[in-house]
Amino acid sequence: MPRFLAVYTMQPEDLARFRALPRSEQDAIDAAGLPLWVDWEARNAPFLPDRGGMVGKTRRVTKAGVGDAVNPFCGYIVVEADDIDAAARLFENHPHFTVFPGDGVDIMPFLTDPKPV
Repeated sequence: MPRFLAVYTMQPEDLARFRALPRSEQDAIDAAGLPLWVDWEARNAPFLPDRGGMVGKTRRVTKAGVGDAVNPFCGYIVVEADDIDAAARLFENHPHFTVFPGDGVDIMPFLTDPKPV
């Protein structure tokens, strides 16, 4: 079955607004959203060969060297689906952007197969 990389995105200013909320409001959002996220993963487990994870600050390596970078990526997950549209439909109404301050999930097909370990 084809595999797709799904990247959770969040604008830095949206994360900053969330982090600026009183701790009790952040906790209330987490309390509402985390069970929904766990439920989403449980419902879609057959399509999730690699549950990935959330990611932090970025370092970028270029010909010029190593430095800080900013991007909207805050996590990833690998999904299996018949096609990119089916993969995208898995994320409709996802708590990442319906409860948490995420702004979307970008879905991309893998063009190469993973190498066996």
